[in-house]
Amino acid sequence: MHMCRVVLFLMLMCSGTLFAQVRVSTLVIRPHQVYTLSQSDILVADTLVMMDSSTLVLNKLKPENYLRVKVARFGNHCTIEGGGVNGSIGRDGIDGITPVGPCIDGSAGKDGTRGLDGTKGLHLFIYFDKVIIKGRLTIDLSGGRGGRGGNGGNGGGGSAGTLHCYGGDGANGGMGGQGGNGGDGGVLTITVPVPQAVRDLIDENKLFVNNSGGAGGPSGKGGYHGGAGLGPSRRNGKDGEPGAYNKNGISGEKGDLIIQAN
Repeated sequence: MHMCRVVLFLMLMCSGTLFAQVRVSTLVIRPHQVYTLSQSDILVADTLVMMDSSTLVLNKLKPENYLRVKVARFGNHCTIEGGGVNGSIGRDGIDGITPVGPCIDGSAGKDGTRGLDGTKGLHLFIYFDKVIIKGRLTIDLSGGRGGRGGNGGNGGGGSAGTLHCYGGDGANGGMGGQGGNGGDGGVLTITVPVPQAVRDLIDENKLFVNNSGGAGGPSGKGGYHGGAGLGPSRRNGKDGEPGAYNKNGISGEKGDLIIQAN
């Protein structure tokens, strides 16, 4: 399995017509600087230096990214960012109409739409010959949260009654939209000469990996019911029913962490 990954990585490195790569001798990301792999999903460097509070943003247009670095040095509060995108909130339903003329029922509120799903965290393959973390490095491959469902529209009220007809009935509120599902967390594969050294960094809280699944989005709220139209001598309409809440989205699955020797 390990040999397959190495062969795959070498194939990607050699196929420049299919995958552009960023190849540098030394890459230094200054304090608070954000460096984005916008043109490639492969970074090859002899030396990578991330100074305090710097960020390396992976290429989120590709499901997999690759970092091949001989010597990597990280300061404090550094971040490699490859988390999924949060889903957008669903659209709210349109409110029903309360009519103007006498003794007419209100119209129902429309249902809210479903929240969008969060996207998956990236899969990241890291090849280090030597890694030094002075402070704390966070690798974020978490799944995006699901979007909240849209709220249901309120039901329209019934118009007033007269001596000759009952007041209009209030309409039902719209149903809340279902929450979007959370995205799955990505898989992080770290290949180093001494795997125990990376495990020690994790135990010492110098390396923190967040590849949890994104939370499912909550349901939208049901719309309020429309009120009954009132009429003389208790010639009233009926209240509508409130809209129901829908299902919450499903949370994404946590990704894997693989540490292996090269």
